[in-house]
Amino acid sequence: MKNLGFLSFGHWSPDRGSQVRSAADVLTQSIELAVEAEKIGLDGAYFRVHHYARQLASPFPLLAAAGARTSKIELGTGVIDMRYENPFYMVEDAGAADLIAGGRLQLGISRGSPEQVIDGWRYFGYQPQEGEDHATMARRHAETFLRLLDGDGFAEPNPRPMFPNPPGLLRLEPHSEGLRDRIWWGAASNATAVWAAEMGMNLQSSTLKTDETGEPFHIQQANQIRAYREAWKSAGHDREPRVSVSRSIFALMTAEDRMYFGRGGKEEDQVGVIDQTRSIFGRGYADEPDKLIEQLRQDEAIAEADTLLLAVPNMLGVAYNVHVLDSILRHVAPSLGWR
Repeated sequence: MKNLGFLSFGHWSPDRGSQVRSAADVLTQSIELAVEAEKIGLDGAYFRVHHYARQLASPFPLLAAAGARTSKIELGTGVIDMRYENPFYMVEDAGAADLIAGGRLQLGISRGSPEQVIDGWRYFGYQPQEGEDHATMARRHAETFLRLLDGDGFAEPNPRPMFPNPPGLLRLEPHSEGLRDRIWWGAASNATAVWAAEMGMNLQSSTLKTDETGEPFHIQQANQIRAYREAWKSAGHDREPRVSVSRSIFALMTAEDRMYFGRGGKEEDQVGVIDQTRSIFGRGYADEPDKLIEQLRQDEAIAEADTLLLAVPNMLGVAYNVHVLDSILRHVAPSLGWR
């Protein structure tokens, strides 16, 4: 059994052929897709976060709205770029959204990916401290965020407050109990996966990874997951961790599917350079269901993970994306033991 969710990049464009023509469209359609995904039995609705782009950016209003419209489905991010975040304000936003959703948030955070703007976090008022780079700054923000989520008091109360205070030092409110255990780190390298385990975060691993051995992507990713689990065990945490991987997977059921993705079965891993680091991009999958099932059986990283996030082509509209997800649930997942 696996938890199955969708992952939306939240693109919008006024170009011809797009079913998502504005920022309002992508926000309202993202909520509708979460509602419809819950109806067909999907376990999670996850959204990417990108700044300065025609994509989803500020996640908490979206998560809160989706939480108010649904009752079972997990609601998450993959990932919030911690270079841009004030951990204190983020704790308040996350606590409020999680309470609205009844404790269903699964927040993926990370250093983030290359952005539309050079050093875009500087415009948000953040810069690395002396001796830091931007990745270290992101981890510092993450560590502060995690500490605040514990809910311990830290702030000296005003002796003459406007409203009565509880005794002792004050914490940020609203506090959502249990959210600390539902934070995930998006790791590109084995080292950051190990760090995430030491920090007690769940692991998100996408279709992009630092190319550390030259092996196929799914093998490198499976080894990353094994290193993470070993580090978690060594750290002595008192709960079982969760691990997700994301994939583009399309069952070719209709003429429309074949028109959009009929060539996808021939995809292969690709290697490139991002931020001066050699990186490997995992292949996508698109084929007839029986052939798709055989291909997916060979993916070691999917086998290692407990959660699989299905990347969706959100600009094709809610109805088509529900069809894409339902096709996987009905015609692929049972044969692989995911359902």
